[in-house]
Amino acid sequence: MSAATKGKGAAIAAALAYVLLWGGATAYLYATGGDWSTGVAVIAIFGLGLGGVAWLLTRGADAPRIEVKRPAVESGAIIVYLALYAVLFLGFGMTWARQVLPAGQQQELLVMGLKLGVHIVLPALLLMLLGAKLGPITQLGLSGRKFWRTFIVLGLVILALVCVITPSLKQISGIPPTFDTMIWAVPLGFIWITLEAGACEEFLFRGILQTRLTSWCNSAWAGVIVTSLIFGLAHAPGLFMRGGPDVDGWSTDPLQVIAHTIAVLSPIGLTFGLIYARTKSLLLVILLHGLVDVLPSLAEFVQTWR
Repeated sequence: MSAATKGKGAAIAAALAYVLLWGGATAYLYATGGDWSTGVAVIAIFGLGLGGVAWLLTRGADAPRIEVKRPAVESGAIIVYLALYAVLFLGFGMTWARQVLPAGQQQELLVMGLKLGVHIVLPALLLMLLGAKLGPITQLGLSGRKFWRTFIVLGLVILALVCVITPSLKQISGIPPTFDTMIWAVPLGFIWITLEAGACEEFLFRGILQTRLTSWCNSAWAGVIVTSLIFGLAHAPGLFMRGGPDVDGWSTDPLQVIAHTIAVLSPIGLTFGLIYARTKSLLLVILLHGLVDVLPSLAEFVQTWR
C-alpha cells in the first residue's frame, strides 16, 4: 500500500471517528441533561462557519511541508507528555498556582510563567532531546501564505461573533470603558491573552502535536482531526478538578465533562488546525486565538492591572 493511500485511509478513519465521538458526546449531554446546545452552536459557527471562511481565505497558500524525522516516536512522546500535562498541570498545578498566592497581579504573573514553561519550554526541550528541529514549526509565514488577508478578514469576523455570542460587551461596560482605560487595556490585554492562551496552546497543540501526527498519519486532515480531539480532551481533567457550578461545562459526572470538551472545544481546534495546516504559520493561529479570547478576558484584565 502506498503512502498516499495510507494517508487517505487515515483521513477517512479520523473523520468517521470524529463524527461518531462528537455525535456521541452531544447525545450523552442531551440524555443526561447537560448543555448539548452549545456544542451544536460551536460546531456550526466555529467548525463549519469559520472553518469554511478560513478554507476560502487560505486558498492558494504556498506552505512547505514540515518534515519530521521520527514521527511515531515523537508523536508518542508528546501524547504521553500531554497526558501528564492534563492531570498534573491543568489539574493539580493550576490549583496550586491559584491557591499559593491571593488573586491579583502576582498570581497572574505566576500563572503566566507556569503556562509558558509547561506549554512551550518543556515540550520544546523534549523535542530537542529527541533530535527534532524547532525551526520549521516557528515559521511566521508573512508572505505567500495568505497571512494578511486571513488575519484581517477572519479576525474581524471573530471579533464580531464574540461580541454577539458572548457577554463580553456587557462585562466591559461594567469597567466602565473610558478612553483613559481602554487606551492601555485593549493593546496590553490583547498581548497578554495572546501570550497566555494563543502562544501557549497553539505552540503545543498545533506547532508540535499536529505536525507530528500529520507526518505519522501521512495526512494533514488526520493530523487536524486527531489534534482537535486531543485538544478538547486535554482540558477535561482541569475542568473537572478545578471547575464549579458557575463554570461552563463543569459537572459532578466526569463523562459529562469529557463529552463537553469533545462537543464544545474540539470544533474550535478543527478551525485553528485547518488554518495551520494550510498556512504553516504559527504566528497566524496565535494571533487569531488571541482575538477569540481578548474581549471575554478584558474586564478581568482591567480589574487585575488597573
